[in-house]
Amino acid sequence: MKTLILDGSHAGDPMAEKLNTALHAQLPDAETLVLREQRIGNCAGDFFCWVRSPGLCNTDDDNRVIAEKIMHSDLVIYLTPVTFGGVSSALKRAVDHQIQNISPFFTTINGEIHHQRRYPRYPDTLSIGWMDTPDAQAEAIFRHLAERNAINMYASIAVCGIVDSTSDVDAQLRGWLDSVRHKESTPAPALPTIDLSFAAAAPVKRAALLVGSPRTKKSTSASLGGYLMEQLSARGVETETVQIYTTFNSTERTRLTLEQLDAADLVVLAFPLYVDSLPAPVIAALEKVAAHRAGVKVTQSFAAIANCGFPEASHNDTALSICAQFAKQTGMTWLGSLALGGGEGLIHGVPLREVDGRAIPLKQALDLAAEALADGRPIPGSARDLMARPIIPNWLYRFFGGLGWRQQAKGYGVEKHLRDRPYQKI
Repeated sequence: MKTLILDGSHAGDPMAEKLNTALHAQLPDAETLVLREQRIGNCAGDFFCWVRSPGLCNTDDDNRVIAEKIMHSDLVIYLTPVTFGGVSSALKRAVDHQIQNISPFFTTINGEIHHQRRYPRYPDTLSIGWMDTPDAQAEAIFRHLAERNAINMYASIAVCGIVDSTSDVDAQLRGWLDSVRHKESTPAPALPTIDLSFAAAAPVKRAALLVGSPRTKKSTSASLGGYLMEQLSARGVETETVQIYTTFNSTERTRLTLEQLDAADLVVLAFPLYVDSLPAPVIAALEKVAAHRAGVKVTQSFAAIANCGFPEASHNDTALSICAQFAKQTGMTWLGSLALGGGEGLIHGVPLREVDGRAIPLKQALDLAAEALADGRPIPGSARDLMARPIIPNWLYRFFGGLGWRQQAKGYGVEKHLRDRPYQKI
């Protein structure tokens, strides 16, 4: 069994060292890649790996090497500290680039739209996360995300395990590897339900928007979040906007941004969905916020807006659960979220007030959200329902989606290569 271990740990993490030692005792021929030591740029979200150089990331760095090694493996083991219920930013940076190994075209899995496979076979997966102390909510999110990633990357067998400081690591590893060998996937729990009925904060005087898209001001995230900030401003709230991709990339800008966030009563994160979670730079930013807030009591509220390219808004659920867990772990009051499906085709970075009548439900949802948030109340269910309303039927989405990918590829002269398999094992 050819095994690849992707180590998403932070430097000096004793649990990562312990797990790696135990894994190599049981899998002596496994190859380990310590991801923080690899040269991996952030996924640009440009889909060039589908329409310009099909199956190959446009960025020529170690992400291509990792993508090829994954396709040549029988088992991929993901190692990561459980980060707000998700994976670390180091691991997520590698995961974001795995979309080059699937196809842009669509299929239906369990009644839900997903991308088709690019290759005839994919490796099994073993996802191992660790926490200092048990946290049932974080564990449920992590297990759910592992299952979602297995669906996205066509793993026939997906095993997931959690360890903490009291765990018998050797025994647990033996059990998980036995499950892989015996073709027994780990069942995933449902995402935790968060009761917002008791969530409340003081009326908001100052709000900060974090935009988590590489397209910054010209993104759907900026359009949705910007409209919300306009509505808050109309209600007397002082607002400011922070672009994660351009402000968390230096020590000084990070320090200034953290000070900005400290001064806000409400922080709203708007981001695009990347492989059922937040983009790696957004996770990295939240890691910095959490480290900055460690041991500090805050009186601040947090909300999130997620958008994905799939027609079903439910694809955003795991990522928004991670946002709620982040709020919990940093002592912020979680005031809920909004989820949009298929928004990129409708908005595409245009200011929401300039979008045609199809955006009316989105504006209504954000109006309702602004009214509640300004008073320190959770986003109401009516707003969530309006935002999540399907923009286009699934069958029509699949038809026009496939046509759109072909047209883009034709513009780059690669229409006949959309199903290429550059990492096919010979």
